[in-house]
Amino acid sequence: MEGFNHSRVSEFVLLGLTDSSELQIFFFVVFSIFYLMTMFGNCLILLTVLSTSNLHLPMYFLLSNLSLIDMCLSSFATPKMIMDFFAQRKTISFEGCISQIFFLHLFTGTEIVLLISMSFDRYIAICKPLHYSTIMSPRVCVGLVVTSWTVGFLHTMSQLVFTLYLPFCGPNVIDSFFCDLPLVIQLACIDIYVLGIFMISTSGVIALISFLLLLTSYIIVLVTIRDHSSTRSSKALSTCTAHFIVVFMFFGPCIFIYVWPFTNFLVDKILSVFYTIFTPFLNPLIYTLRNQEVKTAVKKKLSNQYFSFGKTTPRYSVQ
Repeated sequence: MEGFNHSRVSEFVLLGLTDSSELQIFFFVVFSIFYLMTMFGNCLILLTVLSTSNLHLPMYFLLSNLSLIDMCLSSFATPKMIMDFFAQRKTISFEGCISQIFFLHLFTGTEIVLLISMSFDRYIAICKPLHYSTIMSPRVCVGLVVTSWTVGFLHTMSQLVFTLYLPFCGPNVIDSFFCDLPLVIQLACIDIYVLGIFMISTSGVIALISFLLLLTSYIIVLVTIRDHSSTRSSKALSTCTAHFIVVFMFFGPCIFIYVWPFTNFLVDKILSVFYTIFTPFLNPLIYTLRNQEVKTAVKKKLSNQYFSFGKTTPRYSVQ
């Protein structure tokens, strides 16, 4: 591609999170634990939903896809960041940097649409319960997931088309632990401040509008809940609360980083850690701890696995 031919930079240098060797060891241990637990928790939810027949419902279908996206989101940069804690010089190739931008916007764009789909599912379930099975058919659920990935792909391609054809001739130092659009385009050899602000802020505006739509839908749901029985209201409130916690944790950092780009990179770095590492880790905890059906199914699956591996009874026993 011509964009790559115009580039004189073959690699970028990542400054990471800190220069302190003691903190790097601490972060290595902490983020390794977080990453392993994130993969285990989301994988457990995914397998539980797939293998439990009474969880084959639209809400849990969308939840399992959220777990899949969270595993992808936590894997596009975290493993390299963990390995770089012991590297004297943290570098990433130009192609690798572009790939990180691609996957970051693919997964975040997909998750935004999926979270909107999940709020739509809860809106139909609570506000139009008699039509729920008709509206949220398996075909519609699959269509929502496919739409999520399609929108995510189109969004990330719109960002890459802008980035690939910029000339990069140095400097090549990125003050972060992964490549992101606001950081990379500043290294271009031409003045792209106005155009860069427009392109990056577009992502922030999309996130902000999506957040406001989600907030409005949850307010409508909460108002509707007041007219239901206390038991049903309590269950619906618990589910919606869990959903909104996920929405707030995911959208908050994204809105701050992309609506006001080129501001405080230290704050951006902290927020980047939050939505690429902590949010995918917290999602399984929020959903399993606040959803009785998922919690019961997960406990049953873990107990079955424990007994299947720990079983020592011989096949034939002597009475």
